[in-house]
Amino acid sequence: MAHARSRVSLVAVLFAAAFALIGLPAEPAAAAPTDDEGGTATLRKQLDTATKGFLAAQNTLNSSKKRQQELTAQLAQLERDLVVKTEMIGEVANVAYRRGRLGPISAMLNSTSPEGFIDRAAALDAVAATEDKKLRDLIDTKDEAARAKLAIDGEIREQQKQVQVMAARKTQAETALKEAGGGENASGPPVGSGATAVAARFTGGSGCTIRPDPTSKQGCITPRLSHAYKQAKAAGFNIFLSCYRDGSSGEHPEGKACDFAVDADNIFGGTASGAARTYGNNLARFYVNNASRLGVLYVIWFRQIWLPSSGWKSYSGCCGPSELHTNHVHLSVIS
Repeated sequence: MAHARSRVSLVAVLFAAAFALIGLPAEPAAAAPTDDEGGTATLRKQLDTATKGFLAAQNTLNSSKKRQQELTAQLAQLERDLVVKTEMIGEVANVAYRRGRLGPISAMLNSTSPEGFIDRAAALDAVAATEDKKLRDLIDTKDEAARAKLAIDGEIREQQKQVQVMAARKTQAETALKEAGGGENASGPPVGSGATAVAARFTGGSGCTIRPDPTSKQGCITPRLSHAYKQAKAAGFNIFLSCYRDGSSGEHPEGKACDFAVDADNIFGGTASGAARTYGNNLARFYVNNASRLGVLYVIWFRQIWLPSSGWKSYSGCCGPSELHTNHVHLSVIS
């Protein structure tokens, strides 16, 4: 038996050496799921177009609302200024009515010397200039207030337009899901304590510029995606993940998607349960809760997909745990 064990050990060593010589690992490393996120290329294209269109309209809407608030505050100040300036012009008119305006003839008649006449004439010019400035101020303020009102009306029209665009993009995404066999309303994963962490907002650039992808050691990923998975790690989600993947469609070959394993003992293995399922629930919730800070395009987990336009919807995939997303959480970002 000792000789048999020695022969077995020798064979194992030789096999390991042979694998090393031809560049293959003696034990297979964890690999990312090889599916295309369980859907068709048409579905992924529709979701990508619809969701990016929705988010663009949402950003425009939010910017318009902010601009409207600024204009409204500006208009309120202008209207307060108008009250004050109108009262000042009223006082000038009242004084002129009671005392009569000082003209050149009265200035000359009331002067005892040529020097006095010049002084009174200068005073007349000063008064006229002051009154003229007050009147022009009033007119300018009225014009500015009118422009602010027009600008507010324009922002309201823009907001109405963007709301319509968002509704159309929402319908586009949900129609694509239904045509692929999903799209029913879903509740999403239960809220867990691990989902409460707040991610730092992304402020970097775009483009698939980080080479190679640190997770797969090939291809590239975008700065936004790198930021997104680092934020998850900082929040305690440290099980294996893989991002760039060639030979598939969707966001993986563009460096804008990651797959997060949920079971450290069975990387991308069977359907998650127990602690692994809870880990996936919390990770999915983490990305949903921080979607606007990180630029999340969509999240897929356990036969459900989360979209910024529609929330959680059922997601059809076939046929194993990878395609059904029951062994990993999928994240796609907008850029």
